[in-house]
Amino acid sequence: MLGLHEGATENAASCRALIAELQARGLHTDKPVLAVLDGSKALAKAVRSAFGSQVLIQRCQAHKLRNVEEHLPEVMRPSVRNAIREAYRSRNVERAKRMLGNLARRLQDEHPGAANSLEEGLDETLTVMDFGLPEWLERFLSTTNAIENLIGTAREVSARVKRWRNARMVIRWTATGLIEAERQFRKVRDHRGMKMLSAALSKKLEQALAPAAQLA
Repeated sequence: MLGLHEGATENAASCRALIAELQARGLHTDKPVLAVLDGSKALAKAVRSAFGSQVLIQRCQAHKLRNVEEHLPEVMRPSVRNAIREAYRSRNVERAKRMLGNLARRLQDEHPGAANSLEEGLDETLTVMDFGLPEWLERFLSTTNAIENLIGTAREVSARVKRWRNARMVIRWTATGLIEAERQFRKVRDHRGMKMLSAALSKKLEQALAPAAQLA
C-alpha cells in the first residue's frame, strides 16, 4: 500500500488529493502507468488528470460483470455471465469485442439496461488483453481483485468498532486493517512477465500518441 486518504465520499477531488500526496512523496507521474480501476468515473478522472497521456486504464472485468447482472432477472444471469467470461477469456481483443457486441445486441430489446451497461466503457475492460502478456498476468491485471481482498480485510478489522468518534479514528482503524492485510500479500510471480508489461505499456502509449504527434 502506498497511500491512504480520508474523504467523505469517492469524488474526483478526494481521489486527486490522494494522488497529489503520492506525487509529493516521490511517485512519478511522467512515466507510463497502467491503472486498474473499478467503474468509478471520479477515480478515472483523477487518474487522467494526474498522469495525462502517460496512463492507460484497465476497467475491472469483475465489476463490469456484476454491473451487467444487476440489470437482469436471476434466470438469465448464469448464461449471460458465461458469455461475458468466455469473451474475456478469448485472449483476442477483436474477437472479444465481437462476442460482447453480439451479446449486447441480443439484450437490447428486452434488457436495455444490461446492454447499455455492457457497452459502457467496454474497450477499457479489454486494455490488458491487447498487450500480449502471459495468460496468468493478463488475468491478474484484468480485475481489481487484489485491492478488493485488501479492502475486505480492512473492513473485517474495523467491524470490531461499535462507535466512530471522528475521522482520525477512521483513518487509524483503516490503517490497522491495511497493515493486517499486508501480512497476506503475495508477490506477482515471474519478474519476466512484469518486464513484458512495462514494454507493452510503453509501446501502446507510443502508438496512441503517434497520430497526435503527426497532426501537431
